[in-house]
Amino acid sequence: MNIYFPFLFQELSVFQDSIQTLQIAKSKFVESGESLEKITPAIKGKTILVPLTGSMYVPGTVADVDNVVIDIGTGYYAQKDIDGGKDYFKRKVEFVAEQMEKINLLGMEKSKLRQAVGMIMEMKFQSELQAQKAPAS
Repeated sequence: MNIYFPFLFQELSVFQDSIQTLQIAKSKFVESGESLEKITPAIKGKTILVPLTGSMYVPGTVADVDNVVIDIGTGYYAQKDIDGGKDYFKRKVEFVAEQMEKINLLGMEKSKLRQAVGMIMEMKFQSELQAQKAPAS
């Protein structure tokens, strides 16, 4: 059946890939929001590891426990206070969850369409088989 409507399978595959990508993004936003919970006045002056790349860190000292710099995408950063940062990540998690829900709905519609097309193809195939058998009898 895949040979008759491969575009439906391709679209479903794209939806599944999008859901996985959004799930990863959502997890990162959740993790970032949870990390803000750990910033308290008690950690001021403590040594932490600061990531320079994905696999390289340097030691740093926490100087400001009231503000954070947040990567807001495409190379842009914004300074926010802790509550503003928490709010930002909360809104991002909600936005990504909404997008995932929309894609899930589209995926379900495409899946139903695929099933309907498959049923119609099967009915036509059975009809053709019976038509071929009828003159032979």
